[in-house]
Amino acid sequence: MSKPEILMPAPMMKTIVEQLDAATTLHKLWEADDAEAALDRLAERVQGIATGGHRRVDGDFMQRFPNLKIVANFGVGYDTVDAAWAGRHGIYVTNTPDVLTEEVADTTLGLVLMTARRLSESERYLRAGRWEKEGPFPLTVSTLRERKAGILGLGRIGKAIATRLEAFGVSVAYHGRRRQEGVDYRYYDDLVEMARDVDLLIAVAPGGAETQHLISTEVLNALGPDGILINVGRGSVVDEQALIAALQEGRLLSAGLDVFEHEPKVPAELIAMEKLVLLPHVGSASVHTRNLMGQLVVDNLLRFFETGKPVTPVAETPLR
Repeated sequence: MSKPEILMPAPMMKTIVEQLDAATTLHKLWEADDAEAALDRLAERVQGIATGGHRRVDGDFMQRFPNLKIVANFGVGYDTVDAAWAGRHGIYVTNTPDVLTEEVADTTLGLVLMTARRLSESERYLRAGRWEKEGPFPLTVSTLRERKAGILGLGRIGKAIATRLEAFGVSVAYHGRRRQEGVDYRYYDDLVEMARDVDLLIAVAPGGAETQHLISTEVLNALGPDGILINVGRGSVVDEQALIAALQEGRLLSAGLDVFEHEPKVPAELIAMEKLVLLPHVGSASVHTRNLMGQLVVDNLLRFFETGKPVTPVAETPLR
């Protein structure tokens, strides 16, 4: 029996490459002298795509491969893959949920604490020798005490964040497309209304056209001058220029960001603000968690070609 032929448009983790190299015929596009010529040559042969989000896998790209059956995405977010187009054309799309939930939730709570208590800023104060020269770091006006959190996107990660917030005595509400059964947190069908009622807004929403700039000037104004924004979802969910203006003008207290609209480019205006906490998209970036994510990419592809059923298909995938 011939091995399935998999296209990998850009480099991925070593464990993914090694396992797929052994079990499939793996085509590493980045090694080709002429990528376009290689794609034309492989058009009829490619049955699966393994992607880490470095290249957009849209309808135009997928339709180049008439025998394509599955796209395996590294990451829980898959906005760089046109899953709706794939579903309409009978192509499976998979992601890597669950295995990164706890890590991202931990990172989120780290951002919350670092931002609310200005911990990064106070560490820089110490390292610069200012404690000895200037005295104690100023008392922080902000605290987690009596804060109310609103979560935008109460999925697996959102629920794990909510559980951690409750342990800190922070009340939780949420906004999403619909109210969830069996969830006791207060539900808001209007994001602006929720932002008005909370002072800690945590975005865990996926990217894409539906969520583009969902956190707008109106939402930030509703959150208010004591408000803190945390974003661990996708950078495109926040209108970055509106965020910069709100922070500069004092209409928002602070922000803790792990994702950015045009990453790895981060606006100089954000970097210049000492009161912010900025991380280079490290929410799930531990060896332990990334290895689990990589293994799930491999398992999705191999299980599909063995049984016709991947491990973690996304919602848009046709259930054949």
